[in-house]
Amino acid sequence: MSDSPALLCLTTLPDEAAADKLAQGLVSERLAACVNILAPCRSVYRWQGAIQNEPEVPLLIKTTAERYPALENYLRQNHPYELPELIAVEIKRGLPPYLAWLGAETRP
Repeated sequence: MSDSPALLCLTTLPDEAAADKLAQGLVSERLAACVNILAPCRSVYRWQGAIQNEPEVPLLIKTTAERYPALENYLRQNHPYELPELIAVEIKRGLPPYLAWLGAETRP
């Protein structure tokens, strides 16, 4: 496994095409080892003083803490939302060969 802790990052996109484009870019740039594009969901949130109720496509992004700053920068530049969601959670445990693969696939 890499010395850098593994992270699970979450974001949402407005549709499947945008989700696929962002996922492909993250993996192509080795900013993520794997991105799961989940089934569409509905998000309810307050934005600019009004309650929104919108369909979105969630992504689960697997990366490392070392690659997170570059991933965040890529997301800021390529995400269609003015203020994209990006939440990162450290993976405390996992199958060691999978975590080693994750680290290897995110090396520049």
